[in-house]
Order: sequence, then structure tokens, then C-alpha cells
Amino acid sequence: MKYLHTMVRVTDLDASLDFYCNQLGLQELRRTENERGRFTLIFLAAPGDVATGGQAPCVELTFNWDPETYAGGRNFGHLAYQVDDIYALCNRLKDAGVTINRPPRDGYMAFVRSPDGISIELLQKGGPLPPVEPWKSAPNVGTW
Repeated sequence: MKYLHTMVRVTDLDASLDFYCNQLGLQELRRTENERGRFTLIFLAAPGDVATGGQAPCVELTFNWDPETYAGGRNFGHLAYQVDDIYALCNRLKDAGVTINRPPRDGYMAFVRSPDGISIELLQKGGPLPPVEPWKSAPNVGTW
């Protein structure tokens, strides 16, 4: 058995790609446009997974061309990514207007949400960094 991907439905493809690629740092591996089914599939992977070669574990963004309303992002659980510098990434996300729902107060774990409400956990590679401000005293915002 081999893990392949997790699929999340998105309502605004441009906003989702901006978040997952430009802000979070994932890379687009492949894209499928299906006119008959009226949907687009975009497979994304973390740079560290792409570098290992072979089949990288992916997030599959599914965009249905006909508008739909999706609920329950919280009951999905979350996606989790190990990061090289949690403070640098959280600063970059915050500067891009992303709310840090659970700040990395402990230097190890943070949570943010995608434009469609998918919870994303960020974990510091190699163990916690020393706690620093402004993150050390930052409160939780919303749900994560």
C-alpha cells in the first residue's frame, strides 16, 4: 500500500492556488481539465516530497465548474506539513493576509485555514524552536 493523495474541493481556484502555492509553498505537479465532467483537478506537493522523486504524496484540489456550496471543513480534520522554519512561514502567511488560527507559541505547531476552510497544521522540522515574540504571546483566532 502507498499513500497517494488527499482530495479537497475548492470554490475559488485562483484563491486556492494562491494560498497553496504562493503562500504555503506547494508546487503544482499536474493538472487535468475535464470538459465532459465539468471539473478541474490540480495535484500539489510539498517541495521536499517532489525532490525525493517518484510519486510524491499530493493534495488534489478539485474545482467543479458549476457552483456548489461545501460545508464541514472542520470535520475533514486537517492536512499536515513539516516545515523548515515555522516562524518564517507564519510571518510570510500573516504578511499575505492569512489568519494564523493557532500561532506557533511553542515554536513547534501552528494551524491556518485555506480559503475554503480546510485546516492545515504546520509542524517544525527537527523539534521545537525557542519560543519568540510576537508568537509566544499570540492568542488563538477562530477555530483550527
